[in-house]
Amino acid sequence: MLNRRSLIVGGAALALSTGIAGAQSWKAQYPELVFAVVPAENASGVADRYQPWIEYLSKALGVKITLRIANDYAAVIEGQKAGNIHIGYYGPASLSRAIEVTAGGVEPSVTTIDQDGTFGYYSVDYVKADSPYRRIEDLKGRNVGLVDPNSTSGNNVPRFTLDKMQIDPEQYFSKVVYTGSHENAVIALVQGTVEVAFNWWNSDVDSNLTRMVNKGMVKKDDVRIIFKSELIQGSPYAYLTSLPADLKTAIATAFVEGLKKDKAAFDKLSDGKDLGFAQVVTADYKSTIELIEFVDKLRKKKSGS
Repeated sequence: MLNRRSLIVGGAALALSTGIAGAQSWKAQYPELVFAVVPAENASGVADRYQPWIEYLSKALGVKITLRIANDYAAVIEGQKAGNIHIGYYGPASLSRAIEVTAGGVEPSVTTIDQDGTFGYYSVDYVKADSPYRRIEDLKGRNVGLVDPNSTSGNNVPRFTLDKMQIDPEQYFSKVVYTGSHENAVIALVQGTVEVAFNWWNSDVDSNLTRMVNKGMVKKDDVRIIFKSELIQGSPYAYLTSLPADLKTAIATAFVEGLKKDKAAFDKLSDGKDLGFAQVVTADYKSTIELIEFVDKLRKKKSGS
């Protein structure tokens, strides 16, 4: 069931539909748009997931769309700062970092609507199902798996949460391991490299874990959750602030209308779990911008600067 905001978004989508074909002035300047994503799964999996959507966007916008699979969030941020990446897919914390690094040169366009009509997801703690651990406090002196320094659910929210519990990860755990991707974090847990791993989670049937299960990489009952965060603002697709207004409108419209115009391509993005795209603005990410400020203060405190 959609919430009130998603109904408003539906109305906004209709208002947006002034016709992509009518916005031609930007095409000479931007005959190709570069679309970058960070691999939450292996690179081939990302390419397979996104290629139909890239083809849809290219047809909807009438220009070539080139998919780039970045090594990490920092690469997307730097690419957008340099103007080499026109559209980037972020977590909310990495978007907030991008806004900071580019001095407002990046702005969010849309985020996905989840099955329950919400606009967000969670950070969860996985441990092996047969382990004795029931709480984060049980893991003192063990190895913890984080994802990427700029990952919201895989690093920043966990650190924010642990700080509230008066836990310093580098002091509390035996080793902090950055795995590079959400898939790698789960693999490190299952293989015993770490005893606890943070990851993103939408619902019991929609998470990085369920995607890995669907691909035969792990079994769902290999792990269990011992912690779930409060709701995190949804991961956004963001474009360069400097793009022409009619191009930004065209991009947002193409995303919002994608569910109806190419449902197969849209469903491929989330294994059919999402309900559509909703428009967002920078102000929607106020809480994660504050989270980034917290993380920066924490780092400065530790470095003594």
